[in-house]
Amino acid sequence: MNILAKGALAALAIGAVAAPAVAADLPSRKAPLDAPIYDAPSPWMVRVRALAVFAGDKSDLSIGGVPVVGDKVGISTSVVPELDITYFFTKNIAAELILGVTPHTATAKGSLAGVGKIGSTTLLPPTLTLQYHFDNFGAFKPYVGAGVNYTAFLDEKEKGAFTGFGLKNTFGAALQIGFDYMIDRHWGWNVDVKKLYLRPEVKASLGAVPGQVSGKVNLDPLIVGTGVTYRF
Repeated sequence: MNILAKGALAALAIGAVAAPAVAADLPSRKAPLDAPIYDAPSPWMVRVRALAVFAGDKSDLSIGGVPVVGDKVGISTSVVPELDITYFFTKNIAAELILGVTPHTATAKGSLAGVGKIGSTTLLPPTLTLQYHFDNFGAFKPYVGAGVNYTAFLDEKEKGAFTGFGLKNTFGAALQIGFDYMIDRHWGWNVDVKKLYLRPEVKASLGAVPGQVSGKVNLDPLIVGTGVTYRF
Protein backbone atom coordinates (compact mmCIF):
# COMPACT_ATOMS: atom_id res chain seq x y z
CA MET A 1 0.00 0.00 0.00
CA ASN A 2 1.47 3.32 -0.98
CA ILE A 3 1.78 6.37 1.26
CA LEU A 4 -1.25 8.20 -0.27
CA ALA A 5 -3.56 5.25 0.36
CA LYS A 6 -2.40 4.90 3.97
CA GLY A 7 -3.01 8.63 4.55
CA ALA A 8 -6.56 8.44 3.18
CA LEU A 9 -7.42 5.50 5.42
CA ALA A 10 -6.07 7.32 8.46
CA ALA A 11 -8.13 10.43 7.67
CA LEU A 12 -11.33 8.35 7.33
CA ALA A 13 -10.69 6.67 10.67
CA ILE A 14 -10.15 9.99 12.46
CA GLY A 15 -13.34 11.41 10.88
CA ALA A 16 -15.43 8.44 11.99
CA VAL A 17 -14.30 8.88 15.59
CA ALA A 18 -14.66 12.68 15.66
CA ALA A 19 -18.12 12.95 14.03
CA PRO A 20 -20.13 11.66 17.04
CA ALA A 21 -18.23 13.93 19.38
CA VAL A 22 -18.92 17.00 17.23
CA ALA A 23 -22.60 16.06 16.92
CA ALA A 24 -22.84 15.73 20.69
CA ASP A 25 -21.51 19.29 21.10
CA LEU A 26 -24.16 20.81 18.77
CA PRO A 27 -27.34 22.22 20.44
CA SER A 28 -30.39 20.01 20.10
CA ARG A 29 -33.31 21.40 18.11
CA LYS A 30 -35.85 19.27 19.90
CA ALA A 31 -37.78 20.76 22.86
CA PRO A 32 -37.21 18.92 26.15
CA LEU A 33 -39.89 16.37 26.93
CA ASP A 34 -40.82 18.11 30.18
CA ALA A 35 -41.36 21.57 28.57
CA PRO A 36 -44.82 23.03 29.52
CA ILE A 37 -47.44 23.15 26.76
CA TYR A 38 -49.93 26.05 26.91
CA ASP A 39 -53.23 25.63 25.11
CA ALA A 40 -55.06 28.58 23.62
CA PRO A 41 -57.79 29.83 26.00
CA SER A 42 -61.27 28.44 25.46
CA PRO A 43 -63.76 30.82 23.82
CA TRP A 44 -66.32 30.01 26.56
CA MET A 45 -66.66 31.88 29.85
CA VAL A 46 -69.38 31.70 32.51
CA ARG A 47 -70.11 33.89 35.51
CA VAL A 48 -72.33 33.46 38.55
CA ARG A 49 -73.22 36.82 40.05
CA ALA A 50 -75.46 38.50 42.60
CA LEU A 51 -77.45 41.32 40.96
CA ALA A 52 -79.09 44.37 42.48
CA VAL A 53 -81.79 45.83 40.20
CA PHE A 54 -82.67 49.51 40.74
CA ALA A 55 -85.64 50.71 38.67
CA GLY A 56 -86.84 54.25 38.01
CA ASP A 57 -90.23 55.68 39.05
CA LYS A 58 -91.21 57.95 36.17
CA SER A 59 -94.43 57.20 34.34
CA ASP A 60 -96.89 58.61 31.83
CA LEU A 61 -100.37 57.47 32.92
CA SER A 62 -103.93 58.39 32.18
CA ILE A 63 -107.28 57.39 33.69
CA GLY A 64 -110.06 56.99 31.15
CA GLY A 65 -107.91 58.82 28.61
CA VAL A 66 -107.30 61.83 30.91
CA PRO A 67 -103.58 62.35 31.74
CA VAL A 68 -102.63 62.15 35.41
CA VAL A 69 -100.41 65.05 36.48
CA GLY A 70 -97.51 64.27 38.82
CA ASP A 71 -98.01 60.51 38.61
CA LYS A 72 -95.22 58.11 39.50
CA VAL A 73 -94.91 54.34 39.83
CA GLY A 74 -92.25 53.13 42.23
CA ILE A 75 -90.68 49.74 41.46
CA SER A 76 -89.07 47.89 44.35
CA THR A 77 -85.34 47.08 44.32
CA SER A 78 -84.53 43.39 43.93
CA VAL A 79 -81.37 41.37 44.69
CA VAL A 80 -81.16 38.03 42.87
CA PRO A 81 -78.67 35.40 41.62
CA GLU A 82 -77.81 35.46 37.91
CA LEU A 83 -75.96 33.35 35.36
CA ASP A 84 -74.27 34.69 32.26
CA ILE A 85 -72.58 32.93 29.35
CA THR A 86 -69.90 34.63 27.24
CA TYR A 87 -68.42 33.48 23.93
CA PHE A 88 -65.21 35.04 22.54
CA PHE A 89 -65.09 35.38 18.75
CA THR A 90 -61.56 36.83 19.05
CA LYS A 91 -59.41 37.70 22.05
CA ASN A 92 -61.16 41.10 22.21
CA ILE A 93 -64.67 40.62 20.77
CA ALA A 94 -67.26 38.60 22.69
CA ALA A 95 -71.01 38.18 23.10
CA GLU A 96 -72.68 37.81 26.50
CA LEU A 97 -76.13 36.46 27.39
CA ILE A 98 -77.47 36.99 30.91
CA LEU A 99 -80.20 34.84 32.42
CA GLY A 100 -82.15 35.43 35.61
CA VAL A 101 -85.50 36.47 37.07
CA THR A 102 -86.26 39.39 39.39
CA PRO A 103 -89.42 39.89 41.51
CA HIS A 104 -90.76 43.44 41.93
CA THR A 105 -93.68 45.31 43.48
CA ALA A 106 -95.19 48.41 41.83
CA THR A 107 -96.43 51.18 44.17
CA ALA A 108 -98.27 54.38 43.24
CA LYS A 109 -96.33 57.56 44.10
CA GLY A 110 -96.59 61.27 43.46
CA SER A 111 -100.19 62.39 42.87
CA LEU A 112 -101.35 58.75 43.14
CA ALA A 113 -99.56 58.01 46.41
CA GLY A 114 -102.80 57.62 48.34
CA VAL A 115 -103.82 54.45 46.49
CA GLY A 116 -100.79 52.43 47.66
CA LYS A 117 -99.57 49.29 45.95
CA ILE A 118 -100.62 48.63 42.36
CA GLY A 119 -99.38 45.09 41.82
CA SER A 120 -96.46 42.67 41.71
CA THR A 121 -94.69 40.87 38.90
CA THR A 122 -91.59 38.83 38.11
CA LEU A 123 -89.29 40.02 35.34
CA LEU A 124 -87.53 37.63 32.98
CA PRO A 125 -85.05 39.96 31.24
CA PRO A 126 -82.65 38.02 28.97
CA THR A 127 -80.07 40.50 27.66
CA LEU A 128 -77.61 39.96 24.81
CA THR A 129 -74.64 42.30 24.47
CA LEU A 130 -71.69 42.55 22.10
CA GLN A 131 -68.54 43.38 24.06
CA TYR A 132 -65.02 44.68 23.55
CA HIS A 133 -62.50 43.31 26.06
CA PHE A 134 -59.25 45.20 26.68
CA ASP A 135 -56.31 42.83 27.14
CA ASN A 136 -53.34 45.10 27.83
CA PHE A 137 -53.73 45.48 31.61
CA GLY A 138 -52.50 42.09 32.77
CA ALA A 139 -54.89 40.30 35.14
CA PHE A 140 -57.25 43.30 35.10
CA LYS A 141 -59.51 42.91 32.06
CA PRO A 142 -62.06 45.71 31.58
CA TYR A 143 -64.77 45.61 28.92
CA VAL A 144 -67.62 47.65 27.47
CA GLY A 145 -70.73 46.39 25.70
CA ALA A 146 -74.01 47.31 24.06
CA GLY A 147 -76.96 45.21 23.02
CA VAL A 148 -80.64 44.43 23.31
CA ASN A 149 -82.93 43.31 26.11
CA TYR A 150 -86.29 41.57 25.96
CA THR A 151 -88.25 41.64 29.20
CA ALA A 152 -91.20 39.32 29.85
CA PHE A 153 -93.46 40.09 32.81
CA LEU A 154 -94.62 36.94 34.59
CA ASP A 155 -97.05 36.13 37.39
CA GLU A 156 -98.68 39.58 37.50
CA LYS A 157 -100.90 40.14 40.55
CA GLU A 158 -102.92 43.23 41.42
CA LYS A 159 -102.70 44.77 44.88
CA GLY A 160 -104.92 46.97 47.03
CA ALA A 161 -107.73 48.75 45.16
CA PHE A 162 -106.43 47.79 41.70
CA THR A 163 -107.72 45.01 39.47
CA GLY A 164 -106.63 43.72 36.08
CA PHE A 165 -102.99 44.77 36.60
CA GLY A 166 -100.74 43.92 33.63
CA LEU A 167 -97.48 44.94 31.96
CA LYS A 168 -96.71 44.36 28.30
CA ASN A 169 -93.57 42.42 27.31
CA THR A 170 -91.14 44.77 25.60
CA PHE A 171 -87.72 45.21 23.96
CA GLY A 172 -85.15 47.72 25.16
CA ALA A 173 -81.56 48.82 24.57
CA ALA A 174 -78.73 47.87 26.95
CA LEU A 175 -75.37 49.48 27.75
CA GLN A 176 -72.68 47.77 29.81
CA ILE A 177 -69.34 48.34 31.51
CA GLY A 178 -67.38 46.01 33.76
CA PHE A 179 -64.18 44.12 34.43
CA ASP A 180 -62.81 40.69 35.27
CA TYR A 181 -59.82 40.34 37.57
CA MET A 182 -58.29 36.96 36.76
CA ILE A 183 -56.68 35.12 39.66
CA ASP A 184 -55.32 32.40 37.35
CA ARG A 185 -56.01 31.07 33.84
CA HIS A 186 -59.52 29.95 34.78
CA TRP A 187 -60.84 31.75 37.86
CA GLY A 188 -61.55 35.42 38.35
CA TRP A 189 -63.72 38.04 40.06
CA ASN A 190 -66.21 40.11 38.09
CA VAL A 191 -67.93 43.47 38.57
CA ASP A 192 -70.57 44.47 36.01
CA VAL A 193 -72.94 47.43 35.54
CA LYS A 194 -75.75 47.52 32.97
CA LYS A 195 -78.25 50.21 32.09
CA LEU A 196 -81.46 49.01 30.41
CA TYR A 197 -83.84 51.36 28.63
CA LEU A 198 -87.13 49.68 29.39
CA ARG A 199 -90.52 51.39 29.13
CA PRO A 200 -93.36 48.86 29.13
CA GLU A 201 -97.04 49.65 28.75
CA VAL A 202 -99.10 49.17 31.91
CA LYS A 203 -102.83 48.81 32.52
CA ALA A 204 -105.05 48.38 35.56
CA SER A 205 -108.45 49.32 36.91
CA LEU A 206 -108.79 51.38 40.08
CA GLY A 207 -111.78 50.37 42.19
CA ALA A 208 -114.92 52.37 41.35
CA VAL A 209 -112.99 55.00 39.34
CA PRO A 210 -114.42 54.97 35.77
CA GLY A 211 -112.03 54.21 32.95
CA GLN A 212 -108.88 52.13 32.88
CA VAL A 213 -105.51 53.29 34.21
CA SER A 214 -103.08 52.96 31.30
CA GLY A 215 -99.83 54.34 29.96
CA LYS A 216 -96.10 53.66 30.16
CA VAL A 217 -93.76 53.14 33.08
CA ASN A 218 -90.15 54.28 32.60
CA LEU A 219 -88.39 51.50 34.44
CA ASP A 220 -84.92 52.07 32.88
CA PRO A 221 -83.31 49.81 35.50
CA LEU A 222 -79.68 50.06 36.60
CA ILE A 223 -78.32 46.55 37.20
CA VAL A 224 -75.20 46.20 39.36
CA GLY A 225 -73.63 42.78 39.75
CA THR A 226 -70.58 41.05 41.19
CA GLY A 227 -69.53 37.44 41.30
CA VAL A 228 -67.22 34.66 40.14
CA THR A 229 -65.79 34.21 36.63
CA TYR A 230 -64.71 30.88 35.15
CA ARG A 231 -62.91 30.70 31.77
CA PHE A 232 -62.88 27.16 30.33
